[in-house]
Amino acid sequence: MDAFCRLSGLDPLWDWNRTWYTANPDLTQCFQNTVLVWVPCIYLWLLAPFYCLHLYCHDSGRIRMSCLCTAKMVLGFLLASFGFVEFFYILLERSQEIQEHMVFLLSPIIRSMTLILALCIIQLERVRGCRSSVFLFLFWVLAVVCSLVPLRAKIQLAMDEGIASDIVRYLAFFSYFTIQLAQLFLCCFADQPPEGKTVLEKNPCPVKDASFLSKILFWWFTGLVVKGYRTPLAAEDLWTLREEDTSRKIISELEEDWTDECAELQKQEKALALGVALGSRRLQDQAQLLRKLQKEQSSGFFLLRTMARKFGPYFLTGTLCIIFHDAFMFAIPQVLSLLLDFMRDEDAPLWKGYFYAALMFLLSCLQSLFSHQYMYTCFTVGMRVKTAVMGLVYRKSLVINSSARRTCTVGEIVNLVSADTQKLMDFVVYFNAVWLAPIEISLCLFFLWQHLGPSALAGIATVILIFPLNGFIAKKRSKLQEVQMKFMDGRIRLMNEILNGIKILKFYAWEKAFLEQVLGHREKELKALKKSQILYSISIASFNSSSFLIAFSMFGVYVTLDDRNVLDAQKVFVSMALINILKTPLSQLPFAISTTMQAMVSLRRLGKYLCSEELKGDNVSKAPSSSDGEDVVIENGTFSWSAEGPPCLKRISIHVPRGSLVAVVGHVGSGKSSLLSAMLGETEKRSGRVTVKGSVAYVPQQAWIQNATVQDNILFGCDKPKTWYHRVLEACALLPDLEILPAGDATEIGEKGLNLSGGQKQRVSLARAVYRKADVYLMDDPLSAVDAHVGQHIFDKVIGPKGFLRDKTRILVTHGMNFLPQADLILVLGDGEITESGSYQELLSRHGAFAEFIHTFASTERKESAIQRAGSRRSNARLSMVDFMPFSRDLSQEQLIGGDTTNTNLQNMEPVSETDQEQVPEDLGKLTEADKARTGRVRLAMYKKYFKTIGLAIIIPIVFLYAFQQGASLAYNYWLSVWADDPIVNGTQIDTDLKLTVFGALGFVQGIAIFGTTVAISICGIIASRHLHMDLLINVLRSPMSFFEVTPSGNLLNRFAKEIDAIDCMVPDGLKMMLSYVFKLVEVCVIVLIAMPFAAVIILPLAFLYAFVQSFYVATSCQLRRLEAVSRSPIYTHFNETVQGASVIRAFGEQPRFILQANKRVDFNQTSYFPRFVATRWLAVNLEFVGNGVVLAAAILSVMGKGTLSPGMVGLAVSHSLQVTGILSWIVRSWTDVENNIVSVERVNEYADTAKEASWSIEGSSLPRDWPQRGTIEFQDYGLQYRKGLELALKGITLQIHERERVGIVGRTGAGKSSLALGIFRILEAAKGKIFIDGVNIADVGLHDLRSRITIIPQDPVLFSGSLRMNLDPFDIYTDEQVWRSLELAHLKNFVSNLPDKLSHECSEGGENLSLGQRQLVCLARALLRKTKILVLDEATAAVDLETDTLIQSTIRTQFADCTVLTVAHRLNTIMDYTRVIVMDRGQVSEMDSPANLIAQRGQFYRMCREAGLV
Repeated sequence: MDAFCRLSGLDPLWDWNRTWYTANPDLTQCFQNTVLVWVPCIYLWLLAPFYCLHLYCHDSGRIRMSCLCTAKMVLGFLLASFGFVEFFYILLERSQEIQEHMVFLLSPIIRSMTLILALCIIQLERVRGCRSSVFLFLFWVLAVVCSLVPLRAKIQLAMDEGIASDIVRYLAFFSYFTIQLAQLFLCCFADQPPEGKTVLEKNPCPVKDASFLSKILFWWFTGLVVKGYRTPLAAEDLWTLREEDTSRKIISELEEDWTDECAELQKQEKALALGVALGSRRLQDQAQLLRKLQKEQSSGFFLLRTMARKFGPYFLTGTLCIIFHDAFMFAIPQVLSLLLDFMRDEDAPLWKGYFYAALMFLLSCLQSLFSHQYMYTCFTVGMRVKTAVMGLVYRKSLVINSSARRTCTVGEIVNLVSADTQKLMDFVVYFNAVWLAPIEISLCLFFLWQHLGPSALAGIATVILIFPLNGFIAKKRSKLQEVQMKFMDGRIRLMNEILNGIKILKFYAWEKAFLEQVLGHREKELKALKKSQILYSISIASFNSSSFLIAFSMFGVYVTLDDRNVLDAQKVFVSMALINILKTPLSQLPFAISTTMQAMVSLRRLGKYLCSEELKGDNVSKAPSSSDGEDVVIENGTFSWSAEGPPCLKRISIHVPRGSLVAVVGHVGSGKSSLLSAMLGETEKRSGRVTVKGSVAYVPQQAWIQNATVQDNILFGCDKPKTWYHRVLEACALLPDLEILPAGDATEIGEKGLNLSGGQKQRVSLARAVYRKADVYLMDDPLSAVDAHVGQHIFDKVIGPKGFLRDKTRILVTHGMNFLPQADLILVLGDGEITESGSYQELLSRHGAFAEFIHTFASTERKESAIQRAGSRRSNARLSMVDFMPFSRDLSQEQLIGGDTTNTNLQNMEPVSETDQEQVPEDLGKLTEADKARTGRVRLAMYKKYFKTIGLAIIIPIVFLYAFQQGASLAYNYWLSVWADDPIVNGTQIDTDLKLTVFGALGFVQGIAIFGTTVAISICGIIASRHLHMDLLINVLRSPMSFFEVTPSGNLLNRFAKEIDAIDCMVPDGLKMMLSYVFKLVEVCVIVLIAMPFAAVIILPLAFLYAFVQSFYVATSCQLRRLEAVSRSPIYTHFNETVQGASVIRAFGEQPRFILQANKRVDFNQTSYFPRFVATRWLAVNLEFVGNGVVLAAAILSVMGKGTLSPGMVGLAVSHSLQVTGILSWIVRSWTDVENNIVSVERVNEYADTAKEASWSIEGSSLPRDWPQRGTIEFQDYGLQYRKGLELALKGITLQIHERERVGIVGRTGAGKSSLALGIFRILEAAKGKIFIDGVNIADVGLHDLRSRITIIPQDPVLFSGSLRMNLDPFDIYTDEQVWRSLELAHLKNFVSNLPDKLSHECSEGGENLSLGQRQLVCLARALLRKTKILVLDEATAAVDLETDTLIQSTIRTQFADCTVLTVAHRLNTIMDYTRVIVMDRGQVSEMDSPANLIAQRGQFYRMCREAGLV
């Protein structure tokens, strides 16, 4: 190259004396004309083929020729023409001595050819739809940077010689440079979208339109930040998701891969199973266990592999970024070393100092950019993983079979999509640290060795000592965390049950017992948390002191090894900078490892669930409907609920002709529901054949109602003519109900249909099926929950021989005797087998068990037995899909007390705000209060509330402790700089031992202070969270019943789980972090100002800029977090509903619609999650430029004050300023965390202001201990309303009930039967008038005193998880003998004594492991145990068969003979022997007398008896 240059009469390529060792540096002419010209050209020519290939493979559509593109082309041609002009000019001018001008001739032609290539690439990009080119941007940056040196040389020359000497050349060069700059500027903008890809989205994400520069600096996000600053963001302000982030796109691709992986897994399993089948029995058992474990392991691995295939390539681009970031990070201490060297060298020219300062600034900026690109990539991948997992789990929950379903509760499934997806998202962010951190640690130690020699090993030793300590602490903490989570799970499960059974708790006045239980769990949980936090404080103290400990050990060993080892500024502060770098990987490594381990566990759990068995498609063979023949055929079928379990149905053979009505009857638990499940394909088919022809509609035993409007529940995704819809409503007797509902069929139904009565839910469920116009109808006791006359109406209009469905095939499970004569075929089931079958007459003539049964009960029942309220019997063998609910109300929230009384629903169909009586019409049908996002910044009041809970006495000492801690830190750093500046005498420094001792003492004091502050804040956090949880719990339990009707249990549970968890851990952790970094920042500013007071001029404006940027960010970020939290609840609610109603969804074939809905909800949640993490990156990039400004300022001021500043002071200031960027971003992160999590205090506090019930007990009340002794009840002009502004539900009731009287209360739907009971228990307070019990006005009695002295057997039997004894006697008041006696009277003694644990038998959640009839008997046992003088029965025999019903009725007659009994009756035969009957009508008593007299009067009661066939 030198020879080539010499040929053109130029100096050699490189000359150190001209370039480096000079006060006025410059590059040689040869270098300027060759290397600087060729570097951009080489870059473009080398990489162009690869880039063109990339463009060829990624076609995004053609872009129209825009102004931007035209401008680029014109400027490109201009630049190329410059080169050609120069080439021909030299060719013509110097044609004789062309040999001597080869350099000047080659360079322009190479440049011009390269520019033509660039123009070709611009066109190719346009054709392939590339809107912003990174490739060309880098080319123009290189070109401009390479032109800067000749530019400086030209300017210098012009200043020396004047511009006139060669004006053409100067003008040409300056024009060329300007056009290059213009090209670079144009490259910063994105072109228009490709043709045909014009955006149809409402609010597209601006990242699509952003240029490369805008993308790396996140400027495209600024619009949203500004918008969020001006007005609080709402959901409609957020951008729609990018196509590649949507559920549809992600899951459709992933599902195929996952299906293939599953197939491979099954192959492996089969191969293993074959091998095992040959071994002995014991070996087989062991092998089976091994196989199960292996399957779990490999399913997790397969899931990871599938994810890696899908998201790996994009994730690798992030990995590349972090590698670049590390390279720049390690370069900075090297530059610092050179800068300190420069400060020490008195002869060094000043330009070197400025060069180092600029280089440090540039490296810091590049480090920031790469770091945040990496984080952005990770979070984007994390978000996509979350979408993928949620989608896969949701789809799986629609096809999972019942035995697999039984192994996981809904709570666990929701956990998979909440907790486990979060673990995977963390894993994506921290995974690279697992392999990068060890490399970073090794590099740090390598550079430290270079500076301090073998003393660096002392640092390694310290690291090795700190590691096991932290490892030990982490292990201990994870154990404590498990303990804490166990107690927390217990507390949440209990809370869930309390919310599910809140009505029962209020009726029995059991709130206190359960309150104590919850607080017991809470105390244990906080105890574990406290231990964990103290250990964490040791960990934090050791980590924050780690840089001191490493420095102390290394410097100590270094100076004691040899007197000649001196610590100068360069050694000290470069080492400190390296130690600060070392801290990051040291802290990340354990965290990354534990995150990876947790993610592996989560992957296994997810894999296990996603690989669990699915319903087999061949359980039922589907065939198209034919005009004649048999619609349902089962031949010799044996069915069970799980592949291994005992069969639930044996030897079943049924042939159902088209259009016939088949009735299925049998005792509780005989397998009636299982038979329908077998026809739906929900059970495992062991043998036989099942064929169903045509479409199926299914009415389950417990109505499954969605949280949607009545109309949506009935239409269920179908679109049929309006006239048909109205006919269905009329036939299902829903029109009168719709008239009562505030918004008719547009009224929203709460979770699990909580604002509909049992009968209404059943009728809505039936209407859904009828509306379908299916071929085969499977009905599981649909008339169990409706009144007699309604049942008769529905049978005649819908199910019976003259009903809507007369031409359809109907299979009806029923307990109603009067429907049986009209059935074409009756199947009698017993113990899972068909014991008899035939028509009604045939069965009677056989004189078998069926005939005997009919004769026994026909005399007492006659027609009435039809409306046997068989709510929903569940056999033991039967798995209930519905009751496993973690986040939803119990089925019992049919209304406050139940019954088919529609007017009880009025109370809260409108939103609950007391003030605005004038309701906006479209809000009319709303019931549940959705979780609302609050707007704006968190109010100061919340911080006050939080700190007030802790108390000022603790807060002030903490602030002083922090100040003391930072003072110690500042002192030891300043001491180091003084030590570094100590003069060297004879190659040694004096008093090194003293200096080392002082240094050690200051560092040790700082460590103790750190431990003190962190422990103190943790303890404060626990104090605060204890109080806040207690307040929340008491506020919720003291709320009236109406509050639970309008507040979804999901919201409440969320408060107890997520929000309390945030107050427990997140808020104190955020405060710890924020305070430590704020004080650290103050320390850095003080150090920089001590070194260079002039820095104040720069630091102050930067501080204002920082505050300005942060205020923008915090407002937006808080609002985004709230929106994200609010949009998360509907995902889980939808999950719950789907898992509960999976069998109904499958029966109707609605899976695709539900999958679509789930996608929508996940996408809606991601629309707020995506901007939330981009906001953090936007802030960090902008702030780190502010921080890098401080680095630049400190470095430049050091250079300027070279004569006055000592190297020690410069080292101290610059090495500390290097930490500013990190400190700033941590302050904002922790600040935002605190702001975001303090929202939890706000949300927990929300229920402090809602209406509360009257006090539980009244101090100093003179109520006798055995009140009521007689059991007389007197109503005086009593009125009751469900809410202010609504008409009275009971109007002026005046009546007296004498002691030992037995009174039946009857009336049509909505007449106010149950309202009377609600009034007696003061579930609703009187609007006017009074109720006296034994002459005492119940309004003057505490609620618990009242409710514990009277007893109710409610319509819905609710049990809580815990022992059977706890369910009977939560306060432990009664002896075991009394409990056994009550069980005996309730006909449960045999059943309980046969249980292995007897009274300690654990009831599962909701009493799921007892049948519904048994649960009802447990409720009877409760009443027998309490044995109060007043008993209220709410048609308590709904869920049992006739024989059990007779037992219960006789028990009540004998055991409660000396009590006053009030029965809200639906079946009149149960009250025919009562002393009096009260007939209610529209909230008033219309008739009252003995049953015989009322019948003689031939009034309303007579008409009801006639309808029921009793007269």
